[in-house]
Amino acid sequence: MSTPPVREQFLVVSALGNNPMTLTSVLYRACQESRCAVTSTQLSRHGECSVLTLQVGGSWDALARLEGTLPSIAKRHDFTLNVVRSVPLEVRPQALPYVAYVSAAYRPDILGELCQFFTDHRIELESLSCDTYQAPHTGGTMLNATLNVTLPPGTQISWLRDQFLDFADALNLDALIEPWRPNNP
Repeated sequence: MSTPPVREQFLVVSALGNNPMTLTSVLYRACQESRCAVTSTQLSRHGECSVLTLQVGGSWDALARLEGTLPSIAKRHDFTLNVVRSVPLEVRPQALPYVAYVSAAYRPDILGELCQFFTDHRIELESLSCDTYQAPHTGGTMLNATLNVTLPPGTQISWLRDQFLDFADALNLDALIEPWRPNNP
C-alpha cells in the first residue's frame, strides 16, 4: 500500500512595523534559527510604515517552531504580525503570464475598476504595484500601476487586448498589456 504524496507546506508571514531593517533582520534570523527557508519575500514602505511579506518553507516541525516563536519576537520588536499556513499554487502550464501598465490622472476608482475588468474576464491577479506622484509641470496627482496577471488557457489574446484598450480608453487611462518577460533574458 502506497502513501499519498505530502504537499509541501509554507507559512506566509506578513509584518508591519516602523523599521524595515529590524523587520528584515529579525524575521530572517528567526527563520534561520528555526531551520526554515525563505522562499520568497517582498518589502515595501508606505509612509513611516514598512511591510514585509515572507513565504517560508520547511519541515512541519520547523514551521511549528517558527510559528511558536514569532508572536514573542513581534512583541519584543514592536511590530504587527500575521501568520497563515499555505501550500504552493497548482502548476498552470497552459496559463499565460501578462503584465498591464496603467498611467493616469489619479482618481480613487481606477484600481477597483481595473481589478473588476480582470475579474470579469476570469484573469488572475498575481501582483499589483501602484504609486502616486505629483506631476512636475502641473502639480496634479498622477497614478502609475503595474498589474501582473495570468490569462486562463484558451484566452483569445488579440480579443482581450482590444477589450482592455477599449476599457482603458473609456476611463481615460494610458494603458498597455503585453506578455510578461523576465528581467534577465
